[in-house]
Amino acid sequence: MYRTKDFGTHSTYVENRETTKKLDFGHMAKKYKGKYRIDTTRAKWWDYSQNGTYFITLNTLNRERFFGIISKGKMNLSNIGKIAQHCWEEIPNHFPFVNLGAFVIMPDHVHGILNINKKKKVDKSEKQYSTNTFGPQSKNLASVIRGYKIGVTKSARKTVSNFTWQSRYHDHIIRNPFEYKRIENYIIDNPKNWVNS
Repeated sequence: MYRTKDFGTHSTYVENRETTKKLDFGHMAKKYKGKYRIDTTRAKWWDYSQNGTYFITLNTLNRERFFGIISKGKMNLSNIGKIAQHCWEEIPNHFPFVNLGAFVIMPDHVHGILNINKKKKVDKSEKQYSTNTFGPQSKNLASVIRGYKIGVTKSARKTVSNFTWQSRYHDHIIRNPFEYKRIENYIIDNPKNWVNS
């Protein structure tokens, strides 16, 4: 199992091909509009609308291989895989404050580096850093991911009606050039290192 999040005494695990998914919902003590919610996996101390570089992973629901196959260490995109690639490349056209780093479309997931690079406004009355707030989100990482997922889903469902993303995504804040290079190499080498299970 791949451990993805530690909630103190409660843990969530991601499904891999040899095991079943284990979810412990003991951390879901809060309700929103009468429904239980899973706590966010986003860093509570980080403002995802501020300039930053992020390593993103998006999975298809149940890791279904909609995007293609890997043969001899090379990704061969299906039609939906081509849609996913095209939509990723279009992100800066819809979100001009985003620059793309390395990315790869894999059979059942997408890895990519996104850099939020907004022009800075100088306003001494504003706090230098703010934390995340609950409510409508725009011009931040979540809005970019939501827009990407919607774009892929709308196009993919024209040919495969059951295409679905996993409801969440993984992000990692990249903090220095060494980490950036390590993650970039991981993304580039991902098809070569794929174990077809």
